[in-house]
Amino acid sequence: MARYDYLIVGGGMTADAAVHGIRERDARGTIAVIGAEPDAPYNRPPLTKGLWKGEALDSIWRKTPEADIELQLGRRVVTFDATRKQVTDDQGATHGYRSILLATGGEPRTLPGGPEGIVYFRTLADYRRTRVLSDRGASFIVIGGGFIGSEIAAALRLQGREVTMVLRDRGIGARVFPKDLSASLVDYYREKGVTVHLGDSVNKVDRAGDRFVVTTARAGSLEADAVIAGLGISPATALAEQAGLPVDDGIVVDQQLRAGRDDVYAAGDVARFHNPALGKRIRVEHEDNANTMGKVAGLNMAGAGQSYDHLPFFYSDLFDKGYEAVGDVDARLETVADWKEPFAEGVVYYLERGRVRGVLLWNTWNQVDAARALIAEPGPFGPEQLRGRLPA
Repeated sequence: MARYDYLIVGGGMTADAAVHGIRERDARGTIAVIGAEPDAPYNRPPLTKGLWKGEALDSIWRKTPEADIELQLGRRVVTFDATRKQVTDDQGATHGYRSILLATGGEPRTLPGGPEGIVYFRTLADYRRTRVLSDRGASFIVIGGGFIGSEIAAALRLQGREVTMVLRDRGIGARVFPKDLSASLVDYYREKGVTVHLGDSVNKVDRAGDRFVVTTARAGSLEADAVIAGLGISPATALAEQAGLPVDDGIVVDQQLRAGRDDVYAAGDVARFHNPALGKRIRVEHEDNANTMGKVAGLNMAGAGQSYDHLPFFYSDLFDKGYEAVGDVDARLETVADWKEPFAEGVVYYLERGRVRGVLLWNTWNQVDAARALIAEPGPFGPEQLRGRLPA
């Protein structure tokens, strides 16, 4: 059995950030990263953003191997014995550790009974496959209008591909954006040539030769060369559950990112943590959290004892529009919109009992820290106090 000072399960952005956090405090300790994907850690956002706008594929690599680590790719950890401080992978190899980080991310939600060939877009392999189809001139049906669905639909349309979206919700990004902004995005996508079916659900997906047939409740039968489903992820908590660690829509961690034991940490998409600014536990599936949380986890594995108090943000590119969002951006909250130009440039504030819980910066830049500061203020706030508050 190989034994390491630091063992990281998961090979994504969080794992890479943790490696560099460890190396800031411990230049010589042995580190192993076990990742299920065949590729070394890479930046995930370009898969639906920059790579479709001409960025080079080589630009995504995180250069993790340069940190003097053992990188084991194409392997999945299947058993975790926290008492004996060891894991076993799907090739039967056992790995021991002094401290371990679970950076297992999540598994894409799938369509029940869906045939092979549907792309549940998440990984570099999914990008490569989609790129080949796009370069061949394929037509696409995109199921879902959330973060992934909205981005990949825009990216494919920018390549001149025929794109049809099927959304269960009544607008694009409807769970995040206010109703009027979500509706305006639908109009915008249609202007860009995307066919959008709203308030529709997929009954089944079939293969018809080389093509797919998607049958929906309202639109009926839709055909395309390829189907991409952006249905979100489920946090990969199986190993934590197996080891008896606390799990509640993710692996529950303390302020130092320990997962129920002093030698077990969790970070990234899979970790559920308490955020002081929001006063509650949250789980965040975006790049800023992966990078910042992963680094703190690595520092703490090496003895730093830091608290993770960061309020993450996320961002998106949708054709010529873009935004950054901070905090709890939930369309069910009260919203106050302060538009410089309606649906083109402005700020949307999300309030709960007079306190700002989230901020959407729509085509408004360099205001993330100001938004964080506003969320930290106790308020109370109303529309009159918020209009003109940002840009700061």
